[in-house]
Amino acid sequence: QHKDAYQVILDGVKGGAKEKRLAAQFIPKFFKHFPELADSAINAQLDLCEDEDVSIRRQAIKELPQFATGDNLPRVADILTQLLQSDDSAEFNLVNNALLSIFKMDAKGTLGGLFSQILQGEDIVRERAIKFLSTKLKTLPEEVMTKEVEEFILTESKKVLEDVTGEEFVLFMKILSGLKSLQTVSGRQQLVELVAEQADLEQTFNPSDPDCVDRLLQCTRQAVPLFSKNVHSTKFVTYFCEHVLPNLGSLTTPVEGLDIQLEVLKLLAEMSSFCGDMEKLESNLKKLFDKLLEYMPLPPDEAENGENAGGEEPKLQFSYVECLLYSFHQLGRKLPDFLTAKLNAEKLKDFKIRLQYFARGLQVYIRQLRLALQGKTGEALKTEENKIKVVALKITNNINVLIKDLFHIPPSYKSTVTLSWKPVQKADASQKRASEDTTSGSPPKKASAGPKRDARQIYNPPSGKYSSNLGSFSYEQRGGFRGGRGRGWGGRGNRSRGRIY
Repeated sequence: QHKDAYQVILDGVKGGAKEKRLAAQFIPKFFKHFPELADSAINAQLDLCEDEDVSIRRQAIKELPQFATGDNLPRVADILTQLLQSDDSAEFNLVNNALLSIFKMDAKGTLGGLFSQILQGEDIVRERAIKFLSTKLKTLPEEVMTKEVEEFILTESKKVLEDVTGEEFVLFMKILSGLKSLQTVSGRQQLVELVAEQADLEQTFNPSDPDCVDRLLQCTRQAVPLFSKNVHSTKFVTYFCEHVLPNLGSLTTPVEGLDIQLEVLKLLAEMSSFCGDMEKLESNLKKLFDKLLEYMPLPPDEAENGENAGGEEPKLQFSYVECLLYSFHQLGRKLPDFLTAKLNAEKLKDFKIRLQYFARGLQVYIRQLRLALQGKTGEALKTEENKIKVVALKITNNINVLIKDLFHIPPSYKSTVTLSWKPVQKADASQKRASEDTTSGSPPKKASAGPKRDARQIYNPPSGKYSSNLGSFSYEQRGGFRGGRGRGWGGRGNRSRGRIY
């Protein structure tokens, strides 16, 4: 008799608004007593979840976790995941809360439902399910996020990563790098390998394909925070030296207003600190050295073959030089006799002349910048113009320190600098003092290699050079552009569409 009574409640979903409201409450309340009607009950509740009356829908969704028992749980998770596509904010929040509550009952079962929709559901459902994972997983307690659950997330994520857009890839890296079991050295190594696979470092690099360039940059940005003295960046640094640097001038990007060359050089600089043993170190160091020379001009009076001819002052690209010099300094440590034994005497002499000329220009700038910033504190330093000057001072100080090292005989690779766009841990005031201490305002004085005093005095800074170059500085942190375009990693197969409850 009770079974008949329950059937009457189930039939209530076909009645009017009052009957539906009662059904939304009573179907879940007595659900566990009628296992033989489980399918009919879940289907009836589903009909209510799709009712035209928003209050009935909300009531039905709120009660869904009560159906999440035993074998029914993955199905309920699947249904709730599909309901994430709701545009009603109250309804959407109810779905989120319902998913979180069944997570605590059975995390793996819930994840099964979420991942089945990510792999096979409609685009809007896929997008919201990924967003749910990227924002909610980190809020779950340790007893829910066990090692076994985290392993399941990694396994399922690898399946999804076989076919993702740029933005989805960034979100999955956020999900995975937040997992406790991947905080270890071997965990980080696993993540770096995942990124390298996604970056497709085996493929031929095509600098004129914006999607190919964008994919490499997006992936490299995800890899950079994972590198450390135990997790090496060698694979990426090698690829950048061999394939990207030689094509630096012809890189294209789908992102408007981005200085793509500077972006690449900044990533290379950040990775160079964590490079391990490199197979073709000498040849890659040579590529880096040659690229550095392109941005280290000869003095106008010493230029030959038309380089800087006509006595015009060449532009000094400080941002580019900081990155290239830093990368060269980091990799040079691994082959300290590169400048003395691997270059012929003529080439070394030419390099020293370029360094001297650059060092002289630097001194003028450092003095001008210090003068401009003198006595300025707090609010005054926050104006756009002064922010640019503060960073410019960091850049010029860094280059100065590195050039001094290379002026040593033999060249030294001992100094350490913090790249200008990286945050410094100290407070602003002490940081300013520290940066002022790194250079006394005088040019390199090592041996006779340093510039002569009279040369310094008659040196005239190229007018407007400082301000025109600052326009190309880019101070935003990594990830200044993140791939909402889905370009390049684009049309993920033809997944099945429609409701698959």
